[in-house]
Amino acid sequence: MDLSEQINQLETDLQEIASLLEKSERTRVQDVLKLEQKKIEKEISVKRHQKEQLAKREADPTSASKAYTVKINNYGWDQSENFVKIYITLNGVHKIAPENVKVTFTERSFVLLVNDLDGKNHQMTINNLLNPVNVQDSSKKIKTDMVLVMCKKKTTKKWECLTQVQKQIKEKDKPSVNPEENADPSDGLMSMLKKMYSDGDDEMKRTINKAWSESQDKKAKGDGDINNMGMF
Repeated sequence: MDLSEQINQLETDLQEIASLLEKSERTRVQDVLKLEQKKIEKEISVKRHQKEQLAKREADPTSASKAYTVKINNYGWDQSENFVKIYITLNGVHKIAPENVKVTFTERSFVLLVNDLDGKNHQMTINNLLNPVNVQDSSKKIKTDMVLVMCKKKTTKKWECLTQVQKQIKEKDKPSVNPEENADPSDGLMSMLKKMYSDGDDEMKRTINKAWSESQDKKAKGDGDINNMGMF
């Protein structure tokens, strides 16, 4: 069914809803019909816009290639057990023909290309994905003012970053675990004891708590090392 036929069908539905509205007497029924009426009117508007865009391309097949390309840099992402989801906001993208929105996947990358949106092409390239994805089961969805790219995970492992480069930057920004040469030796001891307490079992924690209590008693009597231990 082409766009003209789809529009005709929707307009017929709209006329039938208008007829039902005239006959209905109950407020609740009228509210439901009015909601459906608005939904169909919006869908007709989108289809008409798509038809206009299609007519322009048929009149000038080179129009899309003449448009300049804008690089997409802004996006958001999250994940489920099976998919990594990338959200790209593009105003009006739901109004253009669906075939104007294309995504090409490889195991470690994807390219999103949106043609002829407000006289421009929009492109987003993500390389070096953190983990390989299943190309065949990856897909896209067009929503209101948004494109959702869905990369199918090969495993259910949680991704800490979207790309390998982001992971490298994250690891590079981590503070060094090695103490500086001029650091206070007692700081290293305290760090070790705190780690032992955090990772230890109940018996280990009781032992450390007992040692700490004894050190506090000695400090109170004036014969303990002031730097002996701190609170865990």
